[in-house]
Amino acid sequence: MPPSGLIDTGAVLALLDRNDRWHDACLEAFSERRLPLLSSAAVLAELFHLLGDSGRDMAAAWRFLRSGAVQIGSISDEDLPALEELMLRYADRPMDFADATLVLLAERESLSDILTVDHDDFDTYRIGGRRRFNIAPARRGRR
Repeated sequence: MPPSGLIDTGAVLALLDRNDRWHDACLEAFSERRLPLLSSAAVLAELFHLLGDSGRDMAAAWRFLRSGAVQIGSISDEDLPALEELMLRYADRPMDFADATLVLLAERESLSDILTVDHDDFDTYRIGGRRRFNIAPARRGRR
């Protein structure tokens, strides 16, 4: 089944951590989505970096990823110029590499729905330079 939307690092972290201020909102938004959601290897690298050394947290992340809820979109050498262009366009944010891969995948796969807690950035980013992201969950304050 093709992905119905995208998922960002912060949303995965919130889903995994019941103490995260975004946990309930992300869980509700996640349960309303048709799976799988699309992400990137850059998001996974960010996720595992932020999880740190906790074996329990790492195991929970692997269980989540192996559940089939997330599909990893490919980024290849041919995508590097487009990723560089995106990061230069949003240098005032600045746009990180993981976010750039999600914007590129959104454009490539014609997706506009994203599960993220990073409202400030994804409110700014445009798909194909024009289209806005539909962000879930709704903004609930600063992270």
